[in-house]
Amino acid sequence: MINNSSLQKWDRLKQKQLDTQFVNSLIQGMNCSQFEAKAILNAVYETYQPFFDNSGTMKPGQVLFEVVSIENGAQKKLSECKMVSVVLTLDAGEEDLQAREQLGVQGLRRHRLQRVVTEAFQQGGLLTVEDIANRLLNCGERTVCRDIKAFKDQGVVLPLRSTVRDMGKSITHRALIVKQWLSGKEYTEIARATHHSIDAIANYVDKFKRVVCLAKNNYEIKTIAFLVKISPSLAQEYYDLYHSIDAVPHRNEELDDLIKKSCQND
Repeated sequence: MINNSSLQKWDRLKQKQLDTQFVNSLIQGMNCSQFEAKAILNAVYETYQPFFDNSGTMKPGQVLFEVVSIENGAQKKLSECKMVSVVLTLDAGEEDLQAREQLGVQGLRRHRLQRVVTEAFQQGGLLTVEDIANRLLNCGERTVCRDIKAFKDQGVVLPLRSTVRDMGKSITHRALIVKQWLSGKEYTEIARATHHSIDAIANYVDKFKRVVCLAKNNYEIKTIAFLVKISPSLAQEYYDLYHSIDAVPHRNEELDDLIKKSCQND
């Protein structure tokens, strides 16, 4: 025999749950159906769940920040991009105090810049110059661009949307990676400095080698770009890099051997 009073008790307890209260508010206040109300609830969870998950574990000085997901292609409009929530450290306490004391205001800003872009990247997101300047560090976009260039001059490529996804004028990050390889650095060392995967770096170097070999076999740049499956501008950039940089001896030997093999195969 079913105990009706027991069923009513569980029904009353269910009504006290926040999910049920939210669904009932939608049904009564917006004249939604049960199905529509639950669909809205699910959408709310998908949007705000990262905040619920991180709100109890975030440290002082950290913020939850919405950034463009690394999954988005370079040509995708920002309004259509998938977003992800990442935890960024704006103030690392004693670590930042030491940076301020030793490096000054500019040094502290650059220290924080490198930290937040790396944190976002490690969590599957990519920051933009606009994000950093206007929402995180409260400085001018030109200032951020100068900071990024300062890192680039040191051979450090920050993992921004413009560099990782080859947008705008930042396509040269591939050439910078190849330049480090030509200087004698190994893939693991380059990966740490540029925040790229070892597979990505190996892919860049391989395409650089193919460009050089095809150019040495008198192929035109447009044909090379088609065969290697890169843009003509990048193919030209790789070829110019080969002629302009003084590579370490063992890299030159590696390229010379590859060119000789390609000539023999032809």
